[in-house]
Amino acid sequence: MVATPIGNLQDITLRALEILNSVDVIAAEDTRHSATLLGHFGIQTKLTALHEHNERTAGEKLIAQLQVGQSVALISDAGTPAISDPGALLVNLARQAGVKVVPIPGANAAITALSASGLLMPRFLFIGFLPAKSSHRKQVLEAISDVPATLVFYEAPHRVLESVADFAAVLGGERQITFARELTKTFETIYQCPLGEALAWLQADPNQQRGEFVLLVEGAPVKDEQAISPEARRTLELLLAELPLKQAVKLAADITGIKKNTLYELALTLKP
Repeated sequence: MVATPIGNLQDITLRALEILNSVDVIAAEDTRHSATLLGHFGIQTKLTALHEHNERTAGEKLIAQLQVGQSVALISDAGTPAISDPGALLVNLARQAGVKVVPIPGANAAITALSASGLLMPRFLFIGFLPAKSSHRKQVLEAISDVPATLVFYEAPHRVLESVADFAAVLGGERQITFARELTKTFETIYQCPLGEALAWLQADPNQQRGEFVLLVEGAPVKDEQAISPEARRTLELLLAELPLKQAVKLAADITGIKKNTLYELALTLKP
């Protein structure tokens, strides 16, 4: 399982290049797209197609090759295979056949976007692509609306306006959204604003509606945080500055009488 660049070809790892040069065959989501990447690095390994429409049949053929001693590398069009891309079924087939699966880490659009977002919640929930129909999309958003974690979505340019409108309708206009567009490419954009302003920002510049998107939406507030008085919060902050997280939370609970779980959730947002 070999991760490839999400845009800038220089982001490929040395280990990935070594593997792609040495295996017997490379399974690729789109062989024409991957041929450009391999050609850039002078890699002449044989390519075969493995995508969402042929993954089982192509996967079974690859397992047969692996069982006779050949080696196979799986790549997607960009990023890490099997993350909102084909690959998971092939991995399952390989494990059932007793074939060793080795991950070769590298670029991932969701993690790349998170690292530059500045969103402070210590947890995130990766959703990937939402349903194409607005009614189904809203159902998914309703189900995760109370999750106290940054929500991470992938979205295509032709649906980004509709999706952002649904975000605001279901989640409200106050939460922050971070647009991470065309990451590592020439027109990379990382922009943050309240959801209530997001649709107008997109509509004001059609160029910002192009390319592949990672959308990061601020999670729901930590439950019971409103019940923590400013004095209790200040106590927790002072203790966190001097003590390990668990010890600070325990002592703050003893001092304030607030439940440890409530203080612990708040502490995670205050101290990395």
